[in-house]
Amino acid sequence: MSRATRTAVSRPLHRSATAFALSALASAATALLSACGAPPRHGPPPGEGTPSVGFVVMEPEKVALTTELPGRVSAVTVADVRPQVTGLIQRRTFVEGSNVRAGSLLYQIDPATYRASLDSARAALAKAESTLRLAKLKADRYKELVAIRAVSQQDFDDADASAQQAAADVASAQASCETARINLGYTRITAPVSGRIGRSSVTEGALVTANQTTALATVQQLDPVYVDVTQSSSAILRLRRAIAAGNLSAARSVKVQLLLEDGSTYPLDGALQFSDVTVDQSTGVVTVRAVFPNPHAELLPGMYVRARITEAVQDAAILAPQQAVTRDASGQALAYVVGPDNRLQTRTLTLGRAIGDRWLVNTGLAAGDRLVIDGAQKAAPGAEVVPTPFAGAIVAAADNIPASVR
Repeated sequence: MSRATRTAVSRPLHRSATAFALSALASAATALLSACGAPPRHGPPPGEGTPSVGFVVMEPEKVALTTELPGRVSAVTVADVRPQVTGLIQRRTFVEGSNVRAGSLLYQIDPATYRASLDSARAALAKAESTLRLAKLKADRYKELVAIRAVSQQDFDDADASAQQAAADVASAQASCETARINLGYTRITAPVSGRIGRSSVTEGALVTANQTTALATVQQLDPVYVDVTQSSSAILRLRRAIAAGNLSAARSVKVQLLLEDGSTYPLDGALQFSDVTVDQSTGVVTVRAVFPNPHAELLPGMYVRARITEAVQDAAILAPQQAVTRDASGQALAYVVGPDNRLQTRTLTLGRAIGDRWLVNTGLAAGDRLVIDGAQKAAPGAEVVPTPFAGAIVAAADNIPASVR
């Protein structure tokens, strides 16, 4: 083959190899871009078309404003059982932890010495009454004799004074007899109130003394029970000012719910009894007391609980779903609304408390505003959007309103 012929044949082969190499290089570049997370784009580029956003229309709702306050359970009545006379415990008649009735026997102190004292007092009373009888007869006799001057006036006065002294001795003996009878009755230590009795601090054979500092046992009434919670005085002032200004209305009947230590809700509602009139100087709080029925003794004195109290009712509250509220770098709450011209607007919000999964909005939103729930990230403020009603479920505020305040 001639040189010219070889050159003509090699040129098409060179072009084919070059084209194949370029195609392989393009495929490798495409694969590399895909591996780096930048796949080739399909469809129109970003920014083309009007973005769609989901919105809900803000409507005023009636909302019960509640607060959760920490507190402790306490018994309605607490009575310490203490001896009023000294002696040995002969027997104990109750079972620890059981219910007792007022007046039922709890302990029996050895009554022997007190029974003897009562017998002695009765004998002294009988002696005094006998002396009084003789003294009165003598005084009556001398009264007749002094009238006929058979005895001197001095003798009559002495007899009359002796009769009065004997009458005083009788009264003293009667008092001593009554004291001895009362002390004998004190040897029977009875329950001062009806309720549940706790642990006994003494056993049979123990020596107890009158009015000792250590209680023999404690009886507590557990149905109903008190729940004492504390609330800051500043919160009470804010609430009262809001009610006075007409922003809130007071609840017609204040019901209290109870959250137990394990997070469960106590099944029975309580009633607010009173709010203390004095602020604790060291903590700045006010004690609020509620009463709860306790038929099954689930609430025990000293138990830590949280009370949910309905403070007031806001008749025209604006509630914004929490997923629609964002915050800027400074922590200011923001939300987006669709304006009348279907353009995205930014609103600065002043938020109150959280009610369920929504915020109570004090300022920034009004009734009729179309609040953007979904799709706000697709457009910048001022951009035109396509508003679409949000299809997600939103809990109604009426579900949080007790029936007593609706």
